[in-house]
Amino acid sequence: MNIQQIKNINLFHGLNEEEVTKALTYLNAYEKTYRKNSTIFHAGDYIHEMGIVLEGSVTIENNDIWGNKTILNMIKKNDSFAESYAYLHDMPLLIDVIANEKTTILFLEINVLANSLKNKPNWAITILQNLCFLSSHKNLHLSQRSFHTSSKSIRARVMSYLHSLSIQLQSKEFEIPFNRQQLADYLNVERTALSKELKRMKENNLILYHKNHFLILANKDDQL
Repeated sequence: MNIQQIKNINLFHGLNEEEVTKALTYLNAYEKTYRKNSTIFHAGDYIHEMGIVLEGSVTIENNDIWGNKTILNMIKKNDSFAESYAYLHDMPLLIDVIANEKTTILFLEINVLANSLKNKPNWAITILQNLCFLSSHKNLHLSQRSFHTSSKSIRARVMSYLHSLSIQLQSKEFEIPFNRQQLADYLNVERTALSKELKRMKENNLILYHKNHFLILANKDDQL
């Protein structure tokens, strides 16, 4: 394992290399590589490990019994997933975790930290604090997605999403983490309808885009 890379992951923020090494041993850490489109976790699974993407990326998806897919999040390099499920370990997954490309995952048995804080080493307390921060951040992300999908019109959904990225990145020009089908699944719209609406917005000089690179040309209120 590349301790220097792992040390820079948010879960291990504040730990030195010696503490990271101790933590990896205590948490029974191991790495596994997946092919593109491989399922890492299935809905209904009971898991005791969280994952951290070391290389590649994964999508968090909700696939219902009628074959409808909704993308809830894209997890990129050095980001984590399934923390809450792994920590609780007695709740079935409601989502699927899919490798978006060839992907290497670091797995950690985070639930071993779930007992009393008494006599815990400082590194364990730091990891729990970082875990709380990560979980809070994920909750905010899910709340943001609900804002993006609450509008009936595709244009309003697109602009809600682009506007939020613009605020986060402090720029009107940026790249989104989704391809066109993934963006449609994330916004819960049909891909063909999304592509038509993006084309109309481009023709109206509201946005410019090429693949996943976007430039906002007008204020959010002007585009609804």
